[in-house]
Amino acid sequence: MKIDYHTHHVRCGHAEGTLEDYIRRAIEIGLDHIGLSDHMPLIHVDPAVYWPGMAMPMDELPRYVEEALELKEKYKDRIAVRVGIEADYIEGHEEAIERIVRGYPWDYVIGSVHFLGEWDITDYRQTDGWKGKDPMDVYEQYYDAVCKAAATGFYDVIGHIDVVKRFGVRPEGDVTHLEDMALEAVAKAGLAIELNASGLRMPCAEMFPSDRMLAKAIGLGIPVTLGSDAHQPERLAQYLDRAREALRAAGCRQLAVFEGRRRIAVDF
Repeated sequence: MKIDYHTHHVRCGHAEGTLEDYIRRAIEIGLDHIGLSDHMPLIHVDPAVYWPGMAMPMDELPRYVEEALELKEKYKDRIAVRVGIEADYIEGHEEAIERIVRGYPWDYVIGSVHFLGEWDITDYRQTDGWKGKDPMDVYEQYYDAVCKAAATGFYDVIGHIDVVKRFGVRPEGDVTHLEDMALEAVAKAGLAIELNASGLRMPCAEMFPSDRMLAKAIGLGIPVTLGSDAHQPERLAQYLDRAREALRAAGCRQLAVFEGRRRIAVDF
């Protein structure tokens, strides 16, 4: 079973390729499942004055879903297309998030923490946000948000659960207790996590989550799905061979796949 459940497309403003480009590429490289998971629109900042190209405009959301559903039907005899969204968790904006999560026929919803307030900790243009901050304070705020996201009931998968390390900024002290707190919240909520391989091409130079966190997650019985976080069609499934090796090394023999918000375990 070869899958990629985390992809982005031209609509989001910072990726390349159409939805159909990704599906055709997925067929070309022999994937069994391709997940479409563009970023939800910005809900807590004004897109007109915020950093450009962060997410699709709100009026594009129904068009995204309509096109994705049409492509799912068009290619159903060639590949399993799953229609999803990466829906940010932003504390204080739960009602707006829930309207998006409940308002469309998703196959799955990825819950990710990118924003701490108006600071997107994953945006390479906003790395100055670390200046003057104690990294431990940022990590504590980040993992607290992950725990709150897991408890909402909005999501099926927690995305790149330790992405706070993306740019290689790490506290001097041990953060194991914070990581484990987040994993325990995911386990309590009955959610899956993704093994997101994109970290291998970033300054942190390791997948999300780390090997230690992955082993802890599997030990807690948390299901795992796979995602490349591709922003270009040619990066679809990038490093997922290494991700599967990491899963095997951690003792995992099944992947989580989704349809109609229902999680299914498959051997890989």
